[in-house]
Amino acid sequence: MTFHIGAKPGEIAETVLLPGDPYRARWAAETFLTDAVLVNEVRGMLGYTGTWKGHRVTIQGSGMGMPSLSIYANELIRDYGAQTLIRIGSAGALQHHVKVRDVVLAMAACTAGSPSRTIFRELNFAPTADFGLLKAAYEAGQGRGVGLHVGAIHSSDTFYDERPDLSEQLQRHGVLAIEMEAAELYTLAARYGRRALAVLTISDHILTDEALPADQRERSFADMIEIALTAAFA
Repeated sequence: MTFHIGAKPGEIAETVLLPGDPYRARWAAETFLTDAVLVNEVRGMLGYTGTWKGHRVTIQGSGMGMPSLSIYANELIRDYGAQTLIRIGSAGALQHHVKVRDVVLAMAACTAGSPSRTIFRELNFAPTADFGLLKAAYEAGQGRGVGLHVGAIHSSDTFYDERPDLSEQLQRHGVLAIEMEAAELYTLAARYGRRALAVLTISDHILTDEALPADQRERSFADMIEIALTAAFA
């Protein structure tokens, strides 16, 4: 048991999926896991452990933004021995060829700042995904009938951004999408020698203002979760 996770020793699997929304964690556990058991509800941040095709999996909400993600990822790694951590979440598209409902596999995650940034001082550390997970996720996404993209994303702790000039530069440099957690997850995975990947569903488009209707989100998120689970155990 830690400050933020109430699970007992042995109740957290080595493979952990990290949706930001705790209610999405509950939906994913009920939909994809067999014999899912609630193992954490501290501060309402729900976590469940069950099995997927015989493999133990924990699905733990991580909250919104890198500071929150950092708390849960640190405790999962240091106190519960998590080895593979995959963020499953939504993102906003930054390129015209990336469409709403598409899935983005984040090869790298740039950021203007994260909880880990100060330890590097003058160095601009480049957080990247685990290549084995990235390759397996790309292969798992083939033939699913969903648009699939691999490339860089931007992790921001500012949801209501007032920097259109920054978005323009990100677009200019080929960044695929914006989300709020992956850069810190990748940095922590590098620090502790663990595997990490972000598999993201495009829920809205920064350039066109298109957004995924609520009644169509479930199926789109299902593709993302199935890709993540398949990659974890490839």
